[in-house]
Amino acid sequence: MTSFKRMSIVSLFAGAVVLGGAAAPASAATQDQDGLVNVAVGDITLSDINVGVAAQIAAQVCGLKVGPVAVLGAAVDRSGAATTVCTSDQGPVTLNQN
Repeated sequence: MTSFKRMSIVSLFAGAVVLGGAAAPASAATQDQDGLVNVAVGDITLSDINVGVAAQIAAQVCGLKVGPVAVLGAAVDRSGAATTVCTSDQGPVTLNQN
């Protein structure tokens, strides 16, 4: 993936997080914000992982920087909405609320 495409994807995700953050306070009352999420890579799911560790795993698989992926992980933990970070050869890399 070229640098331009990668930066475009990261910018798109960051924008989605900003827009999704405005809706999060309304749904935050029903979510368990424990700093843990699930990471799914294709058929494999790693459950109850710290957001920072989940971001490192997803960033490594996707070839992205950890910072933007950590922001996505925190948004998933806060809102409960699943997010696909990228699609790898093994399948989609998804962050889900635990």
